[in-house]
Amino acid sequence: GYAIGGLSGGEKKADFWPVVKQCTDEDGGLPVNKPRYLMGVGYALDLVVCVALGVDMFDCVYPSRTARFGTALVRKGGTLRITQAKFARDFEPLEAGCPCLACTRYTRAYLHVIATREAVGSSLLTMHNITYQLRLMREMRREILAGTFPEFVKKF
Repeated sequence: GYAIGGLSGGEKKADFWPVVKQCTDEDGGLPVNKPRYLMGVGYALDLVVCVALGVDMFDCVYPSRTARFGTALVRKGGTLRITQAKFARDFEPLEAGCPCLACTRYTRAYLHVIATREAVGSSLLTMHNITYQLRLMREMRREILAGTFPEFVKKF
């Protein structure tokens, strides 16, 4: 496969996405018969756009780094800053339907208490965030195979 990297990670989307498009373009980009790996990209919107552009694989510290600061990745709204006071008495899971350990066994209220005070808090949020990203990638794969990916991108 081929790695796409060298971007600093702080570019505006208007600068970043065209570089990815150039690397994945059918006319002059990297070969389509080999996997294309985009280094250091982890925001959900970037994952969706870059898959649409032809990227196959990603890696990023974002799910774990953001977890250390008490942030959970969620579909509705993008993120939950679980350390906010409004979650102190919220007994719902981080994200309904998520199969991760954090969502199936703990409430937002409990995670609010331990998120940045106990190591297990960031571990639980990291597990959730990685599960979130894996679920997103699986969903995109299903949509691609079903031929409905363009509609998925528009709704996302």
